[in-house]
Amino acid sequence: MRNLYLKSPLKFIKNNARIQEQDDAALIARYKQSGDLEALGVLYNKYMHLVFGVCLNYLKDEEQSKDAVMQIFEELVLKLKLHEVQNFKSWLHVLSRNHCLMALRKNSKNTTVSLEDTFVENTDFVHLDIDDTKETKLTVMEKCMETLPEEQRVSVDLFYLQEKCYKEVADITGYEMLKVKSYIQNGKRNLKICIEKNSGE
Repeated sequence: MRNLYLKSPLKFIKNNARIQEQDDAALIARYKQSGDLEALGVLYNKYMHLVFGVCLNYLKDEEQSKDAVMQIFEELVLKLKLHEVQNFKSWLHVLSRNHCLMALRKNSKNTTVSLEDTFVENTDFVHLDIDDTKETKLTVMEKCMETLPEEQRVSVDLFYLQEKCYKEVADITGYEMLKVKSYIQNGKRNLKICIEKNSGE
């Protein structure tokens, strides 16, 4: 059904075969160097159905999700120039998710976001043992994140929220691999305890 929607709303994309044949890195470089919105549009168009899927998963509304797709593109116009992006697809997924979480927070004080939705884990890691029905407010999660020791907080943030693998976390932080795994495991446990304590369950 989503295919009914996925005709690109980016009207400035022309049928330029030379641009459309370029890979992600080339399109990013072209946009950063020249500000060519057509190159950015071609790049975004490749993953727009995925962005729509992320938005629909969080917002639960097709029209709001369509609007979010365009709002995320507007964010992309500015943010892509500011960041060094190695894996555009993964980076765009995080950007889309963060946009939706912020939208949920703004739209309703009563909106809750499940912890498992917020923490998208790598497939080789055990999911948090939290029932889907026990949702907790995003503000509680953020408060609990701040209570973690710095090593745990940084490692958990990179691994879950920014979707880095163990090696990438180790490279970014300078922590040893075994310590990274320990920080993530202990941080996850401490975060779960804090959230359960503060969510009145």
